[in-house]
Amino acid sequence: DYALWRLQRRLGGLTLPLQTTLADRFINANTPEQWRKLTETRETRGLKRMAHYHIDEFIPVNIAVLTVSDTRTDETDTSGHLLVEYLKEAGHRLVDKTIVKDDIYQIRAVVSGWIASEGADCVQVVLVTGGTGFSGRDSTPEALLPIFDQQIEGYGELFRQLSYEQVKTSTIQSRTVAGMANGTVIFVMPGSNNACKTAWEGIIRDQLNSQNRPCNFVEHLKKVH
Repeated sequence: DYALWRLQRRLGGLTLPLQTTLADRFINANTPEQWRKLTETRETRGLKRMAHYHIDEFIPVNIAVLTVSDTRTDETDTSGHLLVEYLKEAGHRLVDKTIVKDDIYQIRAVVSGWIASEGADCVQVVLVTGGTGFSGRDSTPEALLPIFDQQIEGYGELFRQLSYEQVKTSTIQSRTVAGMANGTVIFVMPGSNNACKTAWEGIIRDQLNSQNRPCNFVEHLKKVH
């Protein structure tokens, strides 16, 4: 394409029968640098923007874990403790952990407090386990979707894709959601240990790794002061 551009410049911009559509679009380019800029695609520009924010070092983040259950206690909260184990192994910091009943307003109150937190112990990430099914008491998505500034639709889509390999079509009953709110990223997953493992190892671990390429969520989180 560039060779054709040079030929076209020598011919004074004459349109040739063999001229490609691409060259025709950029006939007004006067230098090779202008030609490169004009032929740059939307996708390459997007990758360059993401590269601008790349962080070479690992940055630990502050994480809170919420278990939604009407019956669990700290002793029986296996999925909550599993998430704590995962995040610590990854080098992150646990700043809070609690259990709330499957009630829209209790869930929303706890997570809203974390979203509004500031300072050295502010919560940058919330991991929620439980309350994502279709029983009468499952209400985690209804509690959290209204407080998201932005929903991360791809999280639920990817989780169900990964989960399909394990539970087949039953994965459609996993109402996993995620979103951003006030510089805090919230990931919701089902209450089983296996579902938490799938979400963490398949999605969340990499997206909380500041070294993950081409992008991750660490660059979007509120700053710890």
